[in-house]
This record gives sequence, structure tokens and C-alpha cells, in this order.
Amino acid sequence: MMYKIFWILRALFYAPFFGRFGMPSYMGRPTYLSNVRRIFVGNNVRIFPHVRMEAVGKEGRIVIGNNVGIGQNVHITSGSELKIGDGTAILANVFITNIDHSYEEIGIPVLSQRNIIKTTEIGSNCFIGIGAAIQAGTILGMHCIVGANSVVRGVFDDYCVIVGAPAKVVKKYNPEKKVWEKIDN
Repeated sequence: MMYKIFWILRALFYAPFFGRFGMPSYMGRPTYLSNVRRIFVGNNVRIFPHVRMEAVGKEGRIVIGNNVGIGQNVHITSGSELKIGDGTAILANVFITNIDHSYEEIGIPVLSQRNIIKTTEIGSNCFIGIGAAIQAGTILGMHCIVGANSVVRGVFDDYCVIVGAPAKVVKKYNPEKKVWEKIDN
């Protein structure tokens, strides 16, 4: 419990440097932050140690909603606006990005080629399992569940369970029957 007091004190120290840092949010240490003025953290956000958040270039922006939990060793990188909705839980070792690297030019290293920016958004009340990779161009609707170690790219409706590499919808909530139904792929 004592360590949380230090996290809160650290958050109070960091807050003036962020685009926004809501309270009572806290941030574990060590943490790597890049372009911190373009990172916006909502209220009651819990960021555990070893998180890396990078708002890349002039357009990079990370917007984290209220009541979000971000586990250890999470890496979030953004070349435009990347949104994480209210109430979302992101477990340890997750990677989230809206940046792809071009690779078409033979003889030029991939990291020397242009970045391709694609919209990436995580809806409210989502659950991102341990080790998942949320790739550029992914849009998760509300209350999506992403299984551990899934590699996710694409647009997913509200109330889906998404698993695998590549990730696919395996269950969806049926509001008429009020049950989660298995999807046959």
C-alpha cells in the first residue's frame, strides 16, 4: 500500500508535463515517456511499472480514458491519435500501435522507410489479455475481450471475444437472448 502513495506523489510531480493527467491516477516507475505533452491521461488511471508510451512526431497523440488499468511492460506508440476508452483493462506485455513500417523499397532498411499511420482505437470497457499485440488499423468496439497472446488487426464490433494469431471473433454477445454465443468460423 505504501508504494501506491509514492506512485501518487510521482503522478503529482509528472502531471504538469502531460497534456492532461487526471487524478487520482498513478504511475509506476520506471516508465519511458516520449513527447509527454501529447499524452492525455484520464481520471483514476493506474499505470504499472515498465510502461513505455511514445507519441511520435508532431501528430502523435495518446488519449487514455477514465478508470483504465495498464499492466507492466506495456508499449503504446502512436503517430496520430490513438484512443483507449474508459474502463479498459490492459494486462502485462501488451503492444498497441497505429504505426506500420513500409518495406517495399528493396535495399533500404525497413526502419529507414516511411511510416504508415492507420487509425487504432480501443473502445470502452475492453479487456486486453496478457501478451496481446494490437496492430495499426485495429478498431475494437465496446466491451471487446482480446485473448492472451492474440495478434489483432481489423475492425471488430461491440461485445466480441477475439482470440488467436491472426485474431478472429469466437464469441459475440446476443442482446436479444442476453447470452454470449459461439461463432462458427
